[in-house]
Amino acid sequence: MKVTHRVLPAALALGTLLVAALPAQAAHQPAHATSYGTKAPYAPAQSAHSYQRPPAGFTPVFTENVSRHGSRAASDSEDGDLVLALWDKAETAGQLTRKGKEFGPTVRALQAAMAKVGYGNLSARGKQEMRDTAARMQRRLPSLFARIAADGEKIDVVSSGQGRAIDSANEYAGELAATDPALKPLIGATRTDKDLLYFHKAAGGAAYRDYIDHDQRLAATLKAITDQPRTHEAARNVLRRLFTAAFVEQLSAADQVAAAQAVYNLYAIAPAMSEESPDGKGWGMQRYISRSDAAWFGYFSDAEDFYEKGPGFADSDITYKMADVLLDDFFQQVEAERAGTSTLGAELRFSHAEEIIPLAALMGLPGSTQPVTAQQPYTYATNPWRGASVSPLGANIQWDVFRKGDRWLVRMLYNEKETAFKTGCEPVAKGSTFYDLDELERCFGRA
Repeated sequence: MKVTHRVLPAALALGTLLVAALPAQAAHQPAHATSYGTKAPYAPAQSAHSYQRPPAGFTPVFTENVSRHGSRAASDSEDGDLVLALWDKAETAGQLTRKGKEFGPTVRALQAAMAKVGYGNLSARGKQEMRDTAARMQRRLPSLFARIAADGEKIDVVSSGQGRAIDSANEYAGELAATDPALKPLIGATRTDKDLLYFHKAAGGAAYRDYIDHDQRLAATLKAITDQPRTHEAARNVLRRLFTAAFVEQLSAADQVAAAQAVYNLYAIAPAMSEESPDGKGWGMQRYISRSDAAWFGYFSDAEDFYEKGPGFADSDITYKMADVLLDDFFQQVEAERAGTSTLGAELRFSHAEEIIPLAALMGLPGSTQPVTAQQPYTYATNPWRGASVSPLGANIQWDVFRKGDRWLVRMLYNEKETAFKTGCEPVAKGSTFYDLDELERCFGRA
């Protein structure tokens, strides 16, 4: 994720105000210590042995999810191309450090691995993440999947239509079929619904795209975050690990930041490509950027995602209102099950960070409940939002539906952790993670 410089003249005064408002040490070490932001590889957030049991007499009758695609190669070769062009120039001039001499061949090998996988495509790790997540879902709900197989209920699989989402869907569904071959004929071919699962690029995202491209407050805010003195200090630190001081100082300040951010971006994507590394041992990109500098660049990568996809500004819902279509679909699937009009046992959706992050904000999921003002902007010190926990690669939101007679309960898992619904929604008992469907409809204004 790159912070873009969309600065408009009318916004410069506001940008100056925001610089003053930001603490000098805004990027305290994040909760996810490796600072990968939304490129963090997936890990389930709860032990498989610690889930609550449903209330007595309730049995699982339906499950649905939305998942971000798994770990992948970088979207393009831009970051590698940029730093390798600098590296070649420094090598010719004899201005590489000891670490710098190692860096170029490492980046070339990483670039070659990503090109082989295909830029933007699932890596081997990403495919395994999807298979493992599917297997855990099946182990959590064995009686549901046995019932699906016995009753011939369908499993609907739908994606954004983008290659990595389609591949994630196919890996996930393929694992379900491999674990229980009786499910195979019940799993539909992966279909595409761009309006539902790529809404930021569909008709429903028109106002959002205008905000991203033209909003002066957004542009000034991101520039203020990017242009802090700490950013320039971190950029010089990163580059001086690779190049001599004389070589670094001949670059403009803007070029230093761009190059250092490219190094950070390679550091952040490398774990997603771990299986493609020599002997699968990893790329060792942490050798080329200190933890504190990685934390800083991770901070303003998170800041861009926060303002462009997440809770954003307190006086606007433009970044997440369009996720209504996806939340509606979650409710509609459960309501159809209750009404007896559904033929499905499971609804599996595969999408992107651009959908997971707004949905998390719309639903008030943990970490996504606190928007900001222009006077008190987003910092790690004052806001819990972290890309690595809100939407790591492979992030998922799941609703499991349980029935006892005419009563229907819903349990939510967020990255496989039992998660309370938003403030104002009351569970069936204090401390329970189960909610009456009627209560959720009331709480979300659907009653």
